[in-house]
Amino acid sequence: MSDRIIHAHVPFLQLEDNLGFILEKGVHPEIFLAGDLLDTVIPEQVESVAASLQAAKLTCTIHAPFIDLNPGSEEKLIRETTRLRFRQICVVAWVLRPKVMVFHPGYDKWRYGEKQSSWLKHSIDTFTEVLAATEQTGCNIAVENIFEEEPSTLLALLEAVNHPRFRHCFDVGHWNLFSANNISLPEWFTLLGAQMAEVHIHDNNGLRDDHAPVGEGGIDFEQYFALLKRYAPQAVWTLEAHSRSSLERAVKSIAPFATKD
Repeated sequence: MSDRIIHAHVPFLQLEDNLGFILEKGVHPEIFLAGDLLDTVIPEQVESVAASLQAAKLTCTIHAPFIDLNPGSEEKLIRETTRLRFRQICVVAWVLRPKVMVFHPGYDKWRYGEKQSSWLKHSIDTFTEVLAATEQTGCNIAVENIFEEEPSTLLALLEAVNHPRFRHCFDVGHWNLFSANNISLPEWFTLLGAQMAEVHIHDNNGLRDDHAPVGEGGIDFEQYFALLKRYAPQAVWTLEAHSRSSLERAVKSIAPFATKD
């Protein structure tokens, strides 16, 4: 048995200041770059982070910008802005060489109603462009469940794009908030487990997105990790803690599950 590599969500501008802490805890970063940062960050900053990670023998993933963006938006200007941000993050990925880049799909049934097909068409075009832009980088592109009450739209997108690098990021905390009343964990894994390139691991009680460590909410993680081992043993594990103290608890609570054959 050997310890599994664990990633942790870290905003780009906090990465260098927290590199020592990350090394101490033995976690690898999932680097988040907000949209506005992509307008101001200079290549030398990204190259410096890449060099620091390489020197520390750390791998990384990237979380793409998502606030007010939507790859399948009905509004042309929002689609164009989203695609600009996605092109920018693909340039960053060329330097950082992530294992996975995570994107939000932007869909929820309350906004789109009967226009699911329109969202799907625009999303296919957007992610086809992303895949082309990352062809030489070679990283997986993973769409994360956010407000989905069940996974049919994600499944439709994955099947329509039909690319070996286009995968799923399963966020169990979001499932507990938005999907648990409609689809069980075993059902979700049966449908999408084989597509999972990354998983976001955090807990809540089904009322708000607490990003709490495993065991501090109501999710059945014994069942979750058994399903993960069965359906997606190669998926990247990422903790989404929003403070140092929370990350410390998260690393400790996940330790009993973080071994692999």
